[in-house]
Amino acid sequence: MDLAHATISILGSGNIGCAIGEGIVSAGLVAPSRIILTRRSVEHLDRYKEQGFRVSSDNVEALKASELVIIAVTPQRLNALLAEIKDTVSAERHVVVSIVSGATIAQIQRALGADVPVIRVMPNTAIAIRESMTCISAHNAGESHLKAVARLFEAIGKVVVIDESLMVPATALCACGIAFFLRAIRAASQGGIEIGFHAEDALLMAAQTARGAASLLVEAGNHPEREVDKVTTPQGCTISGLNQMEHNGFSSALIKGIVTSAKKAAVLYAPKE
Repeated sequence: MDLAHATISILGSGNIGCAIGEGIVSAGLVAPSRIILTRRSVEHLDRYKEQGFRVSSDNVEALKASELVIIAVTPQRLNALLAEIKDTVSAERHVVVSIVSGATIAQIQRALGADVPVIRVMPNTAIAIRESMTCISAHNAGESHLKAVARLFEAIGKVVVIDESLMVPATALCACGIAFFLRAIRAASQGGIEIGFHAEDALLMAAQTARGAASLLVEAGNHPEREVDKVTTPQGCTISGLNQMEHNGFSSALIKGIVTSAKKAAVLYAPKE
């Protein structure tokens, strides 16, 4: 698939769908005129229309005009969308990418046809600034299709190809994880306010510190505890703070949150019987 000349339709352009569109364009892979955003309330897409995106409330017409189809509706809306587009999807023309939490490739193929190439993808909202952590899995899609989709998402963050059995855990760790880490940064900024900083300064300092910490792992490839050891000295303030957090269940709470989200993600989609 030639991404530069393909038309991409994003069916269900809410927050994550629009973030994908913005990320693709900001990466310079596809012009906004080659991306069709659909939504029932199309007036919510006005600002994207002004940027050159094509917008529509008609999923079938968007499908007819595209080759790569990204399904970005909520799990509760998936059955209705699949029923709407099933007679228009072509196994010869279309590659379907699903970012719907909990919906398996087999379930989507049962609705659209076993020969339709389906690739399951789980990005997160940082895709809009080209910093997503995206997990991808596929069964029947051709190697060229998988490579094209992986290349698309590699341009807007990091990509890991995983077994489909791990997609629900990936949802909890990567997609839900954005909210978990944002809440941790928010808490750090509140601590900064309590020890004397103005709110705006405290938030900037906490966010940049978090960015630096993540970069030490992603860019330098170091282990978290190795970096922790560099800042903890005997009888020092860092180890004192860390131990207080652990006494109050910091690591345990984060682990439990991820596990709970994974359990919830596994039952979000109810396939149509």
